[in-house]
Order: sequence, then structure tokens, then C-alpha cells
Amino acid sequence: MTDPVEPTGACGTRKRVTNYGTGRVALLDAAVRVVARSGLRKLTYRAVAEEAGVTHGLVVHHFGSRDALIEAAVNHAIHSSLRVNALNTGTGTAEDFAANLGGMVAAGPDVQAFQYELLLEARRRPELMPQLRGLYEEYFDAAQRELARVLARPIDRGLSRLVFAALEGLVLHQLVFGERDVTEEALSELRALLVKLTADATDATVTDVTVTVTDATVTDATATATVTDADNTARADNAAADN
Repeated sequence: MTDPVEPTGACGTRKRVTNYGTGRVALLDAAVRVVARSGLRKLTYRAVAEEAGVTHGLVVHHFGSRDALIEAAVNHAIHSSLRVNALNTGTGTAEDFAANLGGMVAAGPDVQAFQYELLLEARRRPELMPQLRGLYEEYFDAAQRELARVLARPIDRGLSRLVFAALEGLVLHQLVFGERDVTEEALSELRALLVKLTADATDATVTDVTVTVTDATVTDATATATVTDADNTARADNAAADN
């Protein structure tokens, strides 16, 4: 997006013009902003043209129909969201799990709002459901992968869905109320729980190893005692035979 410019008119007045660019991506960005602000039902050629600062005909030229515009905007928002997914940027430690969540919402509130508008609209338009389901499957997979890295063990679906639901709730709260500090506080608590789970898993592993080693030691000692007893019995038998 370029900065607004104010060209001088014939009468010396300055008319404010916002230039978002005229390419297809710029039009899709404008469509996302329209939906985020006014809802999917307000997404029209005219609204996108006005938002992008272009002619109505240019939007028609790029998309051909309103349904095509909606489909393209949905795909664009999904790809934009997946590129900045906060679960794809971690280092695999509990201490920085979902580290960029608050920043992601602050930097791209329109994309997040667009997705929530789609979720509501999908209840009335089932044809939107496959794309949304695909998007959320990507989110679920990302949560499961990152949790597996953090906890160093396979993660069941229930745990990954639980953690993702917590993250999604934080995104919605920050989007509506603008309270990024609440997001960060809650994330700190979530990370503390993950640290505890990591420590518990480590302790369990150490315990298992200790028990295994102890069992092996006891087994070796028992075997040694058995051999010793057998040897002593043989000696006693030999002594009796000699007498």
C-alpha cells in the first residue's frame, strides 16, 4: 500500500486519494478489508473498487462474478494467514511457544476478522465450509507438530485441539478488545504448563531408566547367587562322595 496523496485540483483544492495499487493482489487485500469491516454480505464490486481506489470495471475484469471474487478472497486470506501462522515460527521450546501470536493479530487484524466473518457466513452458506475446514486442518496440524517438538513425544488430537482452542480464543479476544497484554499474560501461563509437562515427561523417562537398570542389577545379582548356590552344592556333593 502506498501513502495517500493529495493532488491539486483545477480550483486549487486538494482532493485526497488513497492508492492501494491496481493489481489482483491489491484488489484481494481490499476485499479482505471490506469483509473485515462490513461483513461478507457487503462484499461487492463497487465496495472493493471504492476501497482500492480503482474503477468498478477493473474489479469485474479481474474476477468476472461476485462468487469468483469471494472464492479468490477466501483463498487469498487463507494463504496470507498460513504464511504468518504463529505456530510455524517456534524454535521447539516451551518458552517461546506461539511467541508471535500477539504480534500476528496486531499486524494483520483484517485477515483475522475476515476469517471470523467467514466462519459465521459458512453457517448460512455451506459451500464455504470445505475451504474453512481445510484451513483449520492446517491450523490443527501446525499445533500438533509444534507441541510434538516442544514435548518431544507424539501428541494426541485432543491435546492439540485443546491448545489450539486456547490460542484461537486469545486471538478473538485481542481482535475485539485490543488487549495484547492479556494475550501475552495468558501465553505465559500456557508456556509454564508446557514447561511442567516437559519436566514431567523427563522425570518419567529417568524413572523408567532407573527402574530398568535396577531390575537388570537385581536380575544379575539373582543369577550370580544362583550360580554360587549351585557351585556350593556341587562341592558339597563331591566332598560327600570322597568320604
